Amino acid sequence: MAAAATANDRVTVMAGVPSRNLSFYRAIRFNMGDPGSVIHVPGRGTTLILRDLELERATKHARADRFHAFKEFTPQGWGAGKLSGDRETATAQATAEFLRREGIDSVVADRSLPLIFAHFIREAGVEIVCDPEMGVLERRMKDEQEIEFLRKAQSTTEQAVERACRMVCGAQADAGGVLHLDGAPLTSERVRTTIDVWLLEQGFTNDHMIVAGGPNGAEPHDRGSGELRTGEPVTIDIFPRDDETLYYGDCTRTAVHGEISDELARMHQTVVEAKAAATAATRAGATGEDVHRATAGVITARGYEMGMPDGQWPEGFIGMVHGTGHGIGLDVHEPPLLDFGSGELVVGDALTIEPGLYAKHIGGIRVEDMVVVTADGCTSLNSIPEGLDWA
Repeated sequence: MAAAATANDRVTVMAGVPSRNLSFYRAIRFNMGDPGSVIHVPGRGTTLILRDLELERATKHARADRFHAFKEFTPQGWGAGKLSGDRETATAQATAEFLRREGIDSVVADRSLPLIFAHFIREAGVEIVCDPEMGVLERRMKDEQEIEFLRKAQSTTEQAVERACRMVCGAQADAGGVLHLDGAPLTSERVRTTIDVWLLEQGFTNDHMIVAGGPNGAEPHDRGSGELRTGEPVTIDIFPRDDETLYYGDCTRTAVHGEISDELARMHQTVVEAKAAATAATRAGATGEDVHRATAGVITARGYEMGMPDGQWPEGFIGMVHGTGHGIGLDVHEPPLLDFGSGELVVGDALTIEPGLYAKHIGGIRVEDMVVVTADGCTSLNSIPEGLDWA
């Protein structure tokens, strides 16, 4: 008898390459570079279909009740009657044949299902329906294992941030204000390379970290370039992925070599206070907008602007030009946003809290932590200092 595909009792299918389809990876908690599929049938459990080479490893580590090689499900009575030599096509054919043999006539898929799987499922006479929201909320609600993955990623990220900040503050300034370390000019590129290598040694991939000194830091996503200088803020934002778990860390600190001006100190104090206010406002049931408004309340109370100026920035403009933060997990940017118009937070949301202030004539000040939402507040995964002086 076919299993009913209803809102509360439905057959679901997810598929793709887990190393790229992160929703699929989250469902099975098993990483591989070949395609596979997972089918959940109420009352019959969850079946993982994959390449035979991965069967033994998957049986030990993947989240599923049954494990099958795709070669066990050669199409019968439909299609070409044989499995393709292409692995993705063969996996899609086998998934469709599995559904046919199980007597299932309707399945629900999430937004990430590759079209080739939908094609062969339909060719086998099985109805397939896309549920655009399938798994979206569940992916936000991090479980205990995921929180531990994030905690590990954030700990390593913090170590990388601290190393970069100490490189800046431990350098020597020449007569023209340019920083030097070990006899050579200290540049954004040099700091990034040093941290890239260190993170690679820790088993992390680090693609786009930011080391933006002086005016470069006025653009929040400018990676930074060229020589770093004493007395100027250097925004260091590192968001690497743990190659073992695939979960991201994300942490920002700002470092200033030498004398810290009164203006920089005031900007920094405002950002730190805004982060504290936003963190205090973060709890299940609050909205992302509530958190952002807490940030905005501090920023504007200290006389700074909120929002991106229209057109060219006015002379002397200092303001916060982005939202307070974002969700994080298997992607560095996940729902929800902490910004105007954002909806309710849920227990298990992993979020960045990252207020900042930016000025074309100064650069940027940003301080970022990661928190996990609880019923009555949030838990911070950060422990390193927030200050500007890392000497």
